[in-house]
Amino acid sequence: MMLNLSAFPIPSPSALPTSAPVAEALLLADDDGTVEWEEEEIVLLHWRLLKAVAELGDPATPLEDKLDMLRWVFTEREKESRPFSFANCIQVVACSPLSPLPYIGQVDADAVKEAIRGQLQAWLQATLNRYPAWVREAVQRHPEWIARHLEKNPQWLNQQVRQRFTQGDLFA
Repeated sequence: MMLNLSAFPIPSPSALPTSAPVAEALLLADDDGTVEWEEEEIVLLHWRLLKAVAELGDPATPLEDKLDMLRWVFTEREKESRPFSFANCIQVVACSPLSPLPYIGQVDADAVKEAIRGQLQAWLQATLNRYPAWVREAVQRHPEWIARHLEKNPQWLNQQVRQRFTQGDLFA
């Protein structure tokens, strides 16, 4: 069964996904809570966030992680100028002399988003194929309901699969 992407809306962005560099920085904060960043560290943080987008193509990446990443990539246009937005990360990494990439220059973030959108169906389907058929069917029929549960508890889907595996299907 192919997932109908139009029936699976990308939920509204909630926040920037938690990442290791951010967590590490919080651990290294001064007593007053301030963190001093070097410009190169900031550019590398932008790069690290962008590199995480590659996880969208990995079938082993959990569905909730993919949804979080998609909320970040496809955020509202008015939020794209904020620090660490997807569009901002692209510009910083493409234009900074401190970037781990050679200088690229201005990049159209919308074109990058369209390239991601073009692969999205296959990426989500590959992840869903790792789940039992009843999960794929539930996602197909009730995507918003699944997304709401995953927003509340990222492990919800895994818990449901585990519970059904241990208890069995009461109606089978």
